[in-house]
Amino acid sequence: MKVKYSDLKNKRVFITGGGSGIGASIVEHFCEQGSEVYFVDIDLKETKKLLNKIKKNKFRMPTFIECNLLDINKLEKIIKNIIAKKGPIHALINNAANDDRHTTDQVDEKYWENRMAINLKHYFFAAKAVVKSMKKMKAGSIVNLSSVSWMLGEGDKVVYETAKSAVVGLTRSFAQEYGKYNIRTNSVVPGSIATERQIKHWLTPKYKKLILDSQALKRQLKPNDVAQMVMFLASDQSSGCTKQSFIVDGGIT
Repeated sequence: MKVKYSDLKNKRVFITGGGSGIGASIVEHFCEQGSEVYFVDIDLKETKKLLNKIKKNKFRMPTFIECNLLDINKLEKIIKNIIAKKGPIHALINNAANDDRHTTDQVDEKYWENRMAINLKHYFFAAKAVVKSMKKMKAGSIVNLSSVSWMLGEGDKVVYETAKSAVVGLTRSFAQEYGKYNIRTNSVVPGSIATERQIKHWLTPKYKKLILDSQALKRQLKPNDVAQMVMFLASDQSSGCTKQSFIVDGGIT
């Protein structure tokens, strides 16, 4: 643990897509801080690996709930049930997404709607579900994960990039609407992050070289680089930060 955020201890945190990749690192970091963590995912295999790792490290154990985020009704019920039984959620981390590559010619209406649902829709409804309890506390932090891919216009995943640009608009709108209740809403915008999925599917030696040649920092970024920024934005140490996008990309933009 590089930084101890004393205010995060026992704070209730809800994380989407927390079973693997960046989300798993976020879950692990909050557990290390002693937060009361709840997370949803559909990948049971990776989630089990994460839970075993957290147990082995003797961090506070999180609560995992299986949920397909295409099922908005179930997601809302899960959040409302946590609030009813345990109390207000202090920090919401909207992380889950899918960046499968695709061309414009491959996109039909069904695929468009599916990608928007996976990469944007649940962000809105998860935030909507936690806001009521945050308003009563007059406190809360919502952190939405975007991506620098829309800023770069990479051209190999147009619907994903469209959704990730919309995440920033969603963030700014919620920040303005709920700022009067001391609810802060920010975006974290990762660059190329060496998750297991990225390494398996796309992070070839050639692509890695392209990334490192373009970045100001000459090292491959890891999930913990993003998780550390998320921790800061969830804590009171960032009490004056809202309506902003915090880029974690090693200087590629």
